[in-house]
Amino acid sequence: MKQIALDIGLAPEPTLDGFVAGRNSAALQHLRLWSESTARSPVPTYLWGPQGAGKTHLLRAARAQLLAQGAAVGWLDAGTPPHTPFNEHWGAVLLDDVHLYGAELQHTAFNWFVNAVAPANGRALPVLAAGGLPPADLALREDLRTRLGWGHVFELQVLPESELRAVLRRAADARGVFLPDEVMNFVLGRFSRDLGSLMQLLDHLDRYALQTQRAITIPLVKSMLQNE
Repeated sequence: MKQIALDIGLAPEPTLDGFVAGRNSAALQHLRLWSESTARSPVPTYLWGPQGAGKTHLLRAARAQLLAQGAAVGWLDAGTPPHTPFNEHWGAVLLDDVHLYGAELQHTAFNWFVNAVAPANGRALPVLAAGGLPPADLALREDLRTRLGWGHVFELQVLPESELRAVLRRAADARGVFLPDEVMNFVLGRFSRDLGSLMQLLDHLDRYALQTQRAITIPLVKSMLQNE
């Protein structure tokens, strides 16, 4: 059955602690050290993998941690206005969904990258980027593609269904919510299996069940979506 993306409400800001690593523990450990260090290496880091693997979660979590430390951060994704200028006061540059960049955004990303790793003031900045493909397969301008691939590269993998079920079960139990197997099957069969979206759905289900004073069932899920 075709999966549909879930886009209801505002999800809380992702955190590194909230990322369920699964087979992505090496990438998570790298980003923990990267974001906690006061002297970050200018060697770039690139994360790649399919939708739902947690790339944007990790980039947003790293950005939140840097901001909490008082660092300014440059953020570029497919929705950023083209030709956004580089800011020499940034403490890091984050590039998300690079596989979606058109020609203008590729020019902007290259400009940011060059200014970050070889700045006029001599203070090199770390670059953290993510995309849906390994560097060699990215349909980007060659000078940007090769720069994305010359540092640390991590492939991220989607959590298998058994782990998704276990995570949802633990999250529901932590909320004091009973999540029947038939509801779990319904959700995993019809919605994006991106863990962030599934956790967001669980939050909405919890609130909606409390508001309506009803147990979480398949009819409740359908009713909630119709009323969003």
